[in-house]
Amino acid sequence: DVQLQAFGGGLVQAGGSLRLSCVGSGFSFENYAIGWFRQAPGKEREVVACISNSEGLDYYPGSFEDRFTISSDNAKKTVYLLMNNLKPEDTAVYYCAAMRLEYISDYVTLCRKGSSYRGQGTLVTVSS
Repeated sequence: DVQLQAFGGGLVQAGGSLRLSCVGSGFSFENYAIGWFRQAPGKEREVVACISNSEGLDYYPGSFEDRFTISSDNAKKTVYLLMNNLKPEDTAVYYCAAMRLEYISDYVTLCRKGSSYRGQGTLVTVSS
């Protein structure tokens, strides 16, 4: 079964950087899209970025592309989210989700619709 686990959260000062890792197991990692989402207390879920592990195509539906970078290492079954110039409003639980790739564009679908395959999140706290 699909299992995902996110690592790398912590406390960082505004302007700092963090790299989150999402490790997958129990499925053919290279045949899936992986997405990063976040949820702050009292706020709705936000989608950050998604990537196709098969094609290496990425998608940033919001305004994160100038500061955040998603990447994938199929050999390590890991998707990363590098976050630079962090702001206090980036404080949230970040989690990853997966969707099996049936169509090339499914990494976009994952970002737009989410997935029931998701792991526990990792807390990122940005202090001012």
